[in-house]
Amino acid sequence: MISTWSTAAGRALRALRGASAPMTYGLIALCCLIFVLGPASGLTEAYGSGDALLAAQRAYFRRWGVVPAELFRNPLREALTPASALFVHGSWVHLLGNMLFLFVFGAMTEDRMGRVEFTLFYVGCGYLALLGYAAANTTSEQSLVGASGAISAVLGAFLYLFPRARVTSLLPFLFFLPLRFPAWVVLPFWAALQWQAAERSTQGPGVAYLAHLVGFGLGFGYAWVRYGARVGPKGLLRRAVAGDGRARVKAAPAQAPEGENLP
Repeated sequence: MISTWSTAAGRALRALRGASAPMTYGLIALCCLIFVLGPASGLTEAYGSGDALLAAQRAYFRRWGVVPAELFRNPLREALTPASALFVHGSWVHLLGNMLFLFVFGAMTEDRMGRVEFTLFYVGCGYLALLGYAAANTTSEQSLVGASGAISAVLGAFLYLFPRARVTSLLPFLFFLPLRFPAWVVLPFWAALQWQAAERSTQGPGVAYLAHLVGFGLGFGYAWVRYGARVGPKGLLRRAVAGDGRARVKAAPAQAPEGENLP
């Protein structure tokens, strides 16, 4: 058994090293592994079932997620929770929705930034996005988990780096017909929806739209400062039209990547 697991792990590591975006695929694999082994997946018998499973889930989310009130009451003890929360998800839909967005937009962004920079960018922006949400809800006792802040930052960077890349979107109000639009149309539209949803949202369990907005702004701003200073907005746009403008993103659903606010 140990030999089998060792062989499988070796193959996975070799595949990641040879992939064009190993950190993106590695982050996806890590999030999936953590979810499967945790109580939210319902696959681990050690957490029990029924009320025992629900209690284990609440304790798990509170331990590894961001609880704004606790973060600001005990900042030193809770300082790492905005980082750990990036790798915890509340349900299968939550996990798969976030990982789909990371798969679609992460590879090209990582290829442009490089592996180390992309990883630091992902974790750093994700941390600050969740911290921003916590700062706006300092009295909340609910646990916030999910990679949405980091993935939203990837979307913001993608918009600046690949403004004319074609994105296939499935729009519910058009009967989920697959339509192709440039990123500069799809992603600002997505951000506007998050802004509108954040204004309508009330205190309670649900999607943390504010974390999406903070992450998106951080990602776009980082790409603007980091790459715009070297290339300039006009030069970057010309390069996008000449080269990256021909890029195609295979699929992107209309639903936002989720940051789940759990009771």
